[in-house]
Amino acid sequence: MFTEAQLYSPVTTGADGDVTVHLSDEHPGVHDPEYRVRRNAIAALALSYRPGEPVPHVDYTGEEQEVWRIVSAELARKRRRYACAEVRAAAERLALPADHIPQLDEVSAALTPLTGFRYVPAAGLVPLREFFGSFADRIFHSTQYIRHHSAPLYTPEPDAVHEILGHANQLASPRFAAIYSEVGAAVARLETDVALKFLADVFWFSMEFGVVREEGEVRCYGAGLLSSYGEIEEFRAAELRPLDIAEMGTVSYDITHYQPVLYCAESVAEIEDVVGGFFAEMDDESPLRVASRPTGSR
Repeated sequence: MFTEAQLYSPVTTGADGDVTVHLSDEHPGVHDPEYRVRRNAIAALALSYRPGEPVPHVDYTGEEQEVWRIVSAELARKRRRYACAEVRAAAERLALPADHIPQLDEVSAALTPLTGFRYVPAAGLVPLREFFGSFADRIFHSTQYIRHHSAPLYTPEPDAVHEILGHANQLASPRFAAIYSEVGAAVARLETDVALKFLADVFWFSMEFGVVREEGEVRCYGAGLLSSYGEIEEFRAAELRPLDIAEMGTVSYDITHYQPVLYCAESVAEIEDVVGGFFAEMDDESPLRVASRPTGSR
């Protein structure tokens, strides 16, 4: 299973139709009965969605809105300092609200005119093939729940902050959106789980945790960094390696800690050429082909 799946709280539906989100013992909201009921209700709402129907709205509480306001303000400040110019410009064009949690159709209304992407709801983990494959149709599956109010600047799992402030700000860039689209097209060509896992890991070290050198500094473009209050300040302490698809698709990593190794591009154009170019040509034999290339060849 894709390692990132460990980040999601499993969602189950009982024989009586009740939906349950299973939080880990370390989750900040695990001992909060109100939060758990809330998570179950939001997950049930997402599970009720059918393609073609209006995206269900979540009636967010005042407490949840306050979490969004805190995190949105802090990440905007850090994005100005640490994000690359392509992301900063995209975020400015997208202009997500800072005073309230946007509904997913509100995100789509702002994003679709820019790059054609739109958001649909997800209760939790979406199967790899469906999640990445939907990029070909410019669809992004997004959770709608918000992290626990006791730790507004921390979450052990992807929530609406990550999906929207991370991915939507990235997807507002036509250059990055084009790479997502290539990922979706690649998935349609893949038949083996090995190749799908390789694709997911290259995506992890690029579109989730990618960094780029810009004006003499290292800046981030990956959604995982853009949405992490802590790691967005610490990524420069990582060991920075040049883009290397073979390594990115095979290196082991621990999702529960800040990434000690990151792959740094020299420009957004290099990201397009190396990462986007790989996804554009990827097939089931690609992991073997890139592994057989001489060391240092990308």
